[in-house]
Amino acid sequence: MLSQTAEYALRAVLYLAEKAGDGPVRVEDVAEALSVPRNYLSKILHVLARGGILASTRGPHGGFELAVPANRLVLADVVGAFDELEGRGTCLLGRTSCSDRAPCAAHHRWKEVSDTVRSFFRHTTVAELFEQGAEAPTG
Repeated sequence: MLSQTAEYALRAVLYLAEKAGDGPVRVEDVAEALSVPRNYLSKILHVLARGGILASTRGPHGGFELAVPANRLVLADVVGAFDELEGRGTCLLGRTSCSDRAPCAAHHRWKEVSDTVRSFFRHTTVAELFEQGAEAPTG
């Protein structure tokens, strides 16, 4: 459902939320904890920092941390930096034109599913995942 990049971004944000209050976390530490390639993750974290989701600190004690409290950070803000969640123009069967007026064979059933998925990402916060007992995903 999510691209590899969006999945890594979400996993990294969940990890940083778990480490909140400990100060900035180095890219190397996040990459190792999540078994994600360091250079790839570094680019992802910089995109999230430019988007105001993460704060980046330079220097020997630098790294990344959440710039938004976990209880105000919705999943759509994280994955939306990498994946289109609105689904406009994306047909499940790959048609270039698919809409309510000119639907593909899967359109109406897929629209219900995709609306539910979009709602989940728009209304679920990072903090809620921890409240429900989820741990930061690893490798």
